[in-house]
Amino acid sequence: MFIALRYVADGVVATELDDEAKRPRMSVVRPDDLASWVAEREAATPRWVWDDTAHWYPPLLAEGARIERALDLRLCRRILRHATATARTALATAPADEWDAPAPVRGASDALFELEPVTAAPDPVAELRNQRTAIETAESPGRLNLLLAAESVGALAAAEMRHAGLPWDADRHAAILTELLGPRPLPGARPAHMEAVLAQIRALLDDPELNPDSPAELLRGLQRAGLPLTSTRSWELKEIEHPAIAPLLEYKRLARLLTANGWNWLDQWVSEGRFRPSYVPGGVVTGRWATDGGGALQLPKQVRGAVIADPGWTFVVADAAQLEPRVLAAMSGDAAMARAGRATDLYQGMVDAGAVETRTQAKYGMLGAIYGGTTGESGRMRPRIERAFPVAMRFVEDAARAGEAGRVVSTWLGRSSPHRTAGTYDEGTSEADARRSRTEAAAWGRFTRNFVVQGTAAEWALCWIGALRRRLWELGPEGAGAAERPHLVFFLHDELIVHTPVEFAPLAAEAMRAAAADAGRLLFGGAPVEFALSVSIVENYADAR
Repeated sequence: MFIALRYVADGVVATELDDEAKRPRMSVVRPDDLASWVAEREAATPRWVWDDTAHWYPPLLAEGARIERALDLRLCRRILRHATATARTALATAPADEWDAPAPVRGASDALFELEPVTAAPDPVAELRNQRTAIETAESPGRLNLLLAAESVGALAAAEMRHAGLPWDADRHAAILTELLGPRPLPGARPAHMEAVLAQIRALLDDPELNPDSPAELLRGLQRAGLPLTSTRSWELKEIEHPAIAPLLEYKRLARLLTANGWNWLDQWVSEGRFRPSYVPGGVVTGRWATDGGGALQLPKQVRGAVIADPGWTFVVADAAQLEPRVLAAMSGDAAMARAGRATDLYQGMVDAGAVETRTQAKYGMLGAIYGGTTGESGRMRPRIERAFPVAMRFVEDAARAGEAGRVVSTWLGRSSPHRTAGTYDEGTSEADARRSRTEAAAWGRFTRNFVVQGTAAEWALCWIGALRRRLWELGPEGAGAAERPHLVFFLHDELIVHTPVEFAPLAAEAMRAAAADAGRLLFGGAPVEFALSVSIVENYADAR
């Protein structure tokens, strides 16, 4: 059963439909009654349908109403508009409308309906029917249905993680900053430790006015000192032998910490003992999540010591080992790579199979194969990886060639890459223009090579989240609310953190592993690929393996 929600001037119209999205039954719910109304009907586990989970779900969570299933029609529309599988459907070929636009900002408060009435909200029932028609006429409706369900459950989990918050000790964070940077400086000033390192750099370069915070000025200063650099990127700096390089790299590390997770970040993003990540599901073209401020997807190791579980609680931290190579093995059907992946460490499995001599060679060679690397250790190891795993390598090569030719590629479940106009050449094309077009085509080929793997890994992660979310809800005291049960609090591409009462930690760890196996079966059926996890039970995130 579907229940579609839509704002009207005097409340919320709830339309209940059967599984064929027909025979609607409509009722109007007062805003003050919506959370209890939703909670009452949730016992029948309907699939809720609305325009934007990020707007509807947080107020319901604030009132204690948790839901199991939903369809986020805007997220689904974005996928179906661009998917190759639905390219010929009426939904994909229709002119852009309000469902293609970003969700309107309807109010800053998380409290239910403390906002102006919306009299022209789009009709979710009509959009649901349009989307279902598009899926039914698509080439792979089963995969698309799974993708849309996974994308939507990810949006639910994102709202729940923001609502629960990641436990964060602000005093410990401030102490870490003081230890690494020095006491908090006055606004506009550098911390003491950064000033000391900067003094070193200036002395070693004999440049008392050097400004390391401006890449252009820093590059000019380094070149004045005779260093053959074309940029101030860390990888290029590391290739130069000079006494100033080590302190310069240290300065850049401290500056990143100050900017990304310094005192200003602490003031803005941590309150009442919680960091509340602001995730944007599907915010990256591959389907990976983004963040709307707060940098939750780039949480550095230096500050993880501030992530401390509540008294009587602990964390279960799980990291999917070598996720993208395992996904590639499953997608391509490469039996040799699947056998290597039966080891907990796939890279060591590649060494044991004789593909390369060391784990480092395996790692760089595989990254070069997935990302199209042709230089350095990645480039040197890539031919050996191609000989050892020809089926998998042919799979990504085909994706790269498609991108170079201007064709669209798709993930395992059907999310498609953006279009690129392939370059054309004739007798009048200058050599410079032709070279530029070839360079752009090669770059796009590297993008599509990675798109199919990274995008499918993102789909696996969404299925992992969905399966784990369901399993965790089954744990905890009878009749307990979400805050009293093990629950998700953080997500980082291929890593999840569960906050749980100590007595449920072993069960939560077991649920982590079982959910990973669930995700593999959902996507790849009986493919002989194991999705291994590294799981830690810790009170402090910094202690996780």
